[in-house]
Amino acid sequence: MNITSEDLHNKLKEFFGWDVFKGNQEEIITHLIGGGDAFVLMPTGGGKSLCYQLPALCLPGTAIVISPLIALMKNQVDAIRGFIQNREGIAHFLNSSLNKTQIAEVKADLLSGITKLLYVAPESLTKDENIQLLKQLSISFYAIDEAHCISEWGHDFRPEYRRIREIIGQIRRAPIIALTATATPKVQSDIQKNLGMLDARVFKDSFNRENLYYEIRDKSNPKRDIIKFIKENAGKSGIIYCLSRKKVEEIAQLLTVNGIKALPYHAGMDAVTRARNQDAFLMEEVDVIVATIAFGMGIDKPDVRFVIHYDIPKSLEGYYQETGRAGRDGREGQCIAFYSYKDILRLEKFMQGKPVSEQEIGKQLLMETVSYAESNQCRRKILLNYFGEDYPQDNCGMCDNCLYPKKQFDGREEMCVVIELILSLKEAFKADHLANILSGTNNSIIKSYNHHHHELFGFGRDRGVRFWSAVIRQGLILHLLDKDIERYGLIFVTPAGRDFYAHPTELMLTEDREFVDGEDDDDDDLPVGAGKHAQNSGGGGDQQLLAMLKDVRKDLSKKQNLPAWVIFSDPSLEDMSIQYPVTIDELKSCQGVGEGKARKFGKPFVDLIVRYVEENDIVRPDDFVVKSVVNRSANKVYIIQSIDRKLPFEDIARTKDMDFDELLDEIESIVGAGTRLNIDYYIRQTVDDDKVDDIYYYFRDEAGSDSVTDAMKELGGDYTEEEVRLVRIKFLSEVGN
Repeated sequence: MNITSEDLHNKLKEFFGWDVFKGNQEEIITHLIGGGDAFVLMPTGGGKSLCYQLPALCLPGTAIVISPLIALMKNQVDAIRGFIQNREGIAHFLNSSLNKTQIAEVKADLLSGITKLLYVAPESLTKDENIQLLKQLSISFYAIDEAHCISEWGHDFRPEYRRIREIIGQIRRAPIIALTATATPKVQSDIQKNLGMLDARVFKDSFNRENLYYEIRDKSNPKRDIIKFIKENAGKSGIIYCLSRKKVEEIAQLLTVNGIKALPYHAGMDAVTRARNQDAFLMEEVDVIVATIAFGMGIDKPDVRFVIHYDIPKSLEGYYQETGRAGRDGREGQCIAFYSYKDILRLEKFMQGKPVSEQEIGKQLLMETVSYAESNQCRRKILLNYFGEDYPQDNCGMCDNCLYPKKQFDGREEMCVVIELILSLKEAFKADHLANILSGTNNSIIKSYNHHHHELFGFGRDRGVRFWSAVIRQGLILHLLDKDIERYGLIFVTPAGRDFYAHPTELMLTEDREFVDGEDDDDDDLPVGAGKHAQNSGGGGDQQLLAMLKDVRKDLSKKQNLPAWVIFSDPSLEDMSIQYPVTIDELKSCQGVGEGKARKFGKPFVDLIVRYVEENDIVRPDDFVVKSVVNRSANKVYIIQSIDRKLPFEDIARTKDMDFDELLDEIESIVGAGTRLNIDYYIRQTVDDDKVDDIYYYFRDEAGSDSVTDAMKELGGDYTEEEVRLVRIKFLSEVGN
C-alpha cells in the first residue's frame, strides 16, 4: 500500500493529535506499511506503540499485537479507544479475563472488519479455537511487543513466546514488527533467529535517557530511607519494585501506615484488585505503587518521578526497562536501587535445582548486575555499553558515581594473593571459603580441610572477610576469575587471570562506599528539622545533642553497671539527634530502640531532648517518625511464642519461609527493642559451653560495641559468626532487657 509522508502526518494529527513524529517513528511506519519486516529497539518512552498503532489504523485488515500482560493490553486498548472516539470496536483484546459474552462481541467485531487492532497473549494465540478464528481474518501485520520475552537471555523470558513463529505459520504469513526497549546484541540476534526475520530492517534509537539520575545505595536501612525519600518528594508519582509478593505487601503496608498513599501490585492478587490498583495509580488516586517486576510494561504514565528497587534486579536489562518508566515526559526521573550482596547470594540460591544451562544464563546475568552495582564507573556509561552503545563523556553528572566518586586502591597484590590461593587449592572451593582462609576465619569447615595450616591462612586478617569477598567479586567482574556452574560455583582462574598473575599491572579496585545523607553543607541537603547545630556536623545529625546524649548514656552505664552500648547503641543515639523524640512513644521509633528499651532506659534521654529542643528553638522532623506495621509484628509474636515453646530455630525459620540468617535478624531485632528471650535451649544444642563462656565474657567485659566483626577479630578464628550472634543475643537479652 502506498501512503505518502503527508498522508501519514495527517493521520498522526487526526488520530493522535500530534504534529511531528519522534525519532525513527515515521521511517519505521513507512517501512512496515510497505510490507517490510522490522526490528525496533527503542527505549521506554520513545514511542514504540505508535509504530504499530498508526499503521494498523491506516492499513486494510486487522493487526495482531502479541503482548505479554493482560493489564498492558487493557491499558493500550483503552488508549486507542480514547483517541478514536465513538468506535469501541476499533481495538480489542482476547485473553482469559473475558467472559463468554465479551468473547462473542470480540469475535463479531473481528469478523465484520470493524477491529483494526487485536491484542492477544501468546498463551491465547496457541489455542486451536483462536487459531481458527484468526485464519478467517485479513491480517495486516503481526506486532510482537516486549519481544525480549522470546530470548532465554532476556530478562522476562516466556517459553510461549518461542512458539510465535510456528503459530504465525499456521495462520497466515504477513509482515512482522518486533519491538523492545531492552535487548543486548545477543538477545537481538536470538529474537531475530527465533522469528525467522534475520533480514528484517533494524531500527535502533539511543538508549541514553539523559533526564534519569541513577544511584545505588547500601541496603542498610532501606525502609527508613524509602519513607524519608518519598516524604521529601511528596505528591510525586513513583514505583517501588520488590522481587517477592510478600515483600510487596509488606512495603505497601509500611508506606500506608506512614501516611503515604500506596497500593500493592503482583500476580498473586486477583485480577479485579490488580486492575483496580493499577487504575488508581494511573488516575493519581495514589502516589506510589509497590510491585513485582510485571508492573509497568507499556503503562503510559509520563510523570513517574522516581523508580526505587528495594531488591536489586536479576538482570541489567530488567533494571534498565524498569528504571525507564521514570520521566517518560523528559523531565525529572530518579532511579534508586538498594544493593546488598546478600540479595545476590539469595538469587543464586533460587537458581539451584534448575537445569545447568538456565543456571549458567542466570549466573551471567546476575554478575552483570553485580558489576554495575559495585563499579566505580559512570553508571550511564556501563548501561549504554551493555546495550552495545558508546557513551563518550567521562562524567555524566547524573549518577552517584560521577557526582560522588568512590575511593580506589591499587589491588594488584591482593588479586595476586587470591589467584595464588585458588591455584594452590586446585580451583576446588567457593568464594566464601577462600575469603575465610585469607581473613583467618578458623571455622569447622576450614579445619575439616586442614586449611588453617595453609601458608596463606590469615594473610589478610586485618582486612576481614568482607574485604576479601569484595576482591574476589571484582575479580569475577573483571573476568580474572570465574565460577564453574556445573561444579556448584567453585572459583577458577581464567586465562586472563593467569596472565595477570604472571605479569601484574596496576589494578584499581573499589573500596566499599558509604551512602550517607548530607554530603555537603547546604541547608537543602540537611535532614528536615536539622537546626543550627546540625549544619556543621557533616553527619546528618545534631552533634551537640549527640555529645550530650552520650554523656547521659555514660552516667546511666555507671549507675546500672552495664556496657554503654547495651543501653543504646551509637546508631540509636545518632537517630535521636536527628529525630528529636520528646516522648517515650516517639523514642520507640528510633533505630534499635523499641518499647522495652524505651521504657527501661528512655526517660533521662527524652527529658534531655525536651529541654534541648525548647532552649534551642528546634523545629522537629515530625514527618520522619517511621511507624511500624502492626501486622508485621505477627512474625515477631510467632517467633517469641515458638522460642517460649523451645522449638528448634530451623523449624521456626521453615514455618515463616525465612532462611536462618533472616530468623537471626528478626530475633536480634526483637531483643534489640527490649524484649527478653531465653534461647539457652538452642545454644546448648549448637554451641560448646566453653565457647559460650568466652563469647559472653567478651561482650560483658571487653566489647566496646555490639559489632560481630570486632568480636570475631578479638576472639580469633575458632568461632563462627552464627555462634557469636547467638551468644550476643543471649547476652543482650539477659543484661539489657
